[in-house]
Amino acid sequence: MTTKDKEYVIKMARENDVRFIRFWFTDILGFLKSFAVTISELEEGMEDGMGFDGSSIEGYARIDESDMIAMPDPSTFAILPWRPREHNAVGRMFCDILRPGGDPYEKDPRFVLKKNLRRAAEMGYTYYVGPELEYFYFRSPESTEVLDRGGYFDLTPLDVASDLRRDTVLALEELGIGVEYSHHEVGPSQHEIDMRYTDALTMADNAMTFRLVVKEIALLNSVYATFMPKPLFGENGSGMHTHMSLFKGDNNAFYDVNDKNHLSDTAKKFIAGLLRHAPEITLVCNQWVNSYKRLVPGYEAPVYLSWAVRNRSDLVRVPEYKPGKEKATRIEFRSPDPACNPYLAFACMLSAGLEGIEKGYELADSVERNVYEMCEEERCELGIGQLPEDLWEAIKLAEKSELLRNTLGDAVFESLIENKKIEWERYRAQVTAWEMDNYLPLL
Repeated sequence: MTTKDKEYVIKMARENDVRFIRFWFTDILGFLKSFAVTISELEEGMEDGMGFDGSSIEGYARIDESDMIAMPDPSTFAILPWRPREHNAVGRMFCDILRPGGDPYEKDPRFVLKKNLRRAAEMGYTYYVGPELEYFYFRSPESTEVLDRGGYFDLTPLDVASDLRRDTVLALEELGIGVEYSHHEVGPSQHEIDMRYTDALTMADNAMTFRLVVKEIALLNSVYATFMPKPLFGENGSGMHTHMSLFKGDNNAFYDVNDKNHLSDTAKKFIAGLLRHAPEITLVCNQWVNSYKRLVPGYEAPVYLSWAVRNRSDLVRVPEYKPGKEKATRIEFRSPDPACNPYLAFACMLSAGLEGIEKGYELADSVERNVYEMCEEERCELGIGQLPEDLWEAIKLAEKSELLRNTLGDAVFESLIENKKIEWERYRAQVTAWEMDNYLPLL
């Protein structure tokens, strides 16, 4: 952090009548944490950081080592557009979490992503991502009453969500977050807003901001927005299809003008790494019990470990929106959902791909048929495996994964496994409405 950066933030805060600045960071599950400092404390807070009790943050420190420092990143300063702007404006900055001596805290998800980005940088790469976050609007958090019965790209009459999406996009742009598309999705009252492609650290910060903005704008309009992966039985769930590429300087390392699909050897090895390691990183990309209600055949969510050009039934897709254009050449990883921790999810996707590059994984042939329509025997003959079917299977695969442990670091790895085992045991012990409906009248 340079003196110039600090001076810029202080100048912007004073010029915009900012009275409070929120320091943002996340726990290991991807929940946004925040505390506010006054404008009078800002200069000191940017110089030395601000202390807080880490023992109360999920996956952070034990009570006997709880003192933590939140060090703000001035490049992330922005003014929150949904708060009053005159005399009492509120700003925000994302923070890196440090130990009292100034060393990075190994359980900080932002640190985990930075560590993996350094690995890519040492190989000469910059990692770019563009996630598509889907979500639902409901009348309230207590019900799943939808606002409309629209479908994909529909412009439904009297649809309050058109205005909600517009206001959300405008708020994102005020925060400096570029938006490419916004539209109605396949499910009733389901929507998607796509942020403009950028480097992975910026995008992880943007994704955290995005989720809050969507919820805040909904709340201002007496509506509830949810990123729950599968809130409605029988309808499509919400995904976070993640487009990604590696660049070397200004050159797209995934592009090869001579390949029929314009994919370089680097891209093919990256895809091979994603496919091989996808089952073991699923615990991070799909971290909730409910995530696995989405990952079932028939709802456009991937289940099987295959790749293709165009085909949306595969785990990895090579989009063809602008065939032959170097800057547009990318791959799309379709299993993550929008309720993941984006810092850890991007770190895992990158790590799996880099493993494929470093170890020279061979990419199997693409599968341009609908994988769901194949019988199990056909998939076995083609060597097509599948993602874990529930959270417990994902935990068991993750527990044995050397790649996941190396990506997250021992501390985050062990905390995540422990947390998810507790979630599974609590879920497993529940008596569900389905059981009551199907068993009580008979047994």
